[in-house]
Amino acid sequence: MANNKPTLYTCLSPALLHLYDLRNAVVVIIDVFRATSTIASALHNGAQCVIPVDEVAKAIALSKNIEGSIAAGERDGQIAEGLQHGNSPLEYDRDFIGNRTLVLTTTNGTRLLQMALDNEADTIITGSFPNLSAVCDFLIKQNKNVVLGCAGWKDRYNLEDTLFAGAVISRIKENFTIHCDSSLSAEIQYDLAKDDLHGFAPKLTHYHRLVDRFGLIEDIRFCMTPDIANVLPLYKEGMLLKG
Repeated sequence: MANNKPTLYTCLSPALLHLYDLRNAVVVIIDVFRATSTIASALHNGAQCVIPVDEVAKAIALSKNIEGSIAAGERDGQIAEGLQHGNSPLEYDRDFIGNRTLVLTTTNGTRLLQMALDNEADTIITGSFPNLSAVCDFLIKQNKNVVLGCAGWKDRYNLEDTLFAGAVISRIKENFTIHCDSSLSAEIQYDLAKDDLHGFAPKLTHYHRLVDRFGLIEDIRFCMTPDIANVLPLYKEGMLLKG
């Protein structure tokens, strides 16, 4: 009997993205700490849109041409030089970001999104634990091939993005053909951590990069909490919009 289910693959690093065919797929950009969590937070709290860019200079230039916009972002976990706002999901509450445009640049996540565009991705969304259900619902309804793209850390593997990929897979795997060891690995690792994601977080190297150096424990808690900003960021014409 023919298997007509779409396929699902997990790309564990931006350095591997060229190995996957994105042209007829939904690509999920995953940068749990913290870009895709911040995108979900901003849109959930009423931002008109988020414009992801890969360079600080682009963010500054764009924001000057968009009334009411905010140029924001980070490099190596800190607010990037030349910007006044960073990449904390807690920074973008409704009073601050409501009805405004966020122009965002980050070390890993926005770079991966640009790479997906360069590789002719058909549809791009962003995902993290705060919008886990919205991502899963969208992928099932689309019934298209999926590539879960982990942003990692400067092309290196990281575990938090893989855990989120595993969370998605555990929810939607019955709807897809999965013949991909990285996807199997992601689900196995998620199964080990899912009962206490917050307790698991201190095992992660990026946790210590953000908490030990910058004290961002509340950011981490937000980023590891499912469905607290359950919106679907959908990329259209240069913008991530609430889908």
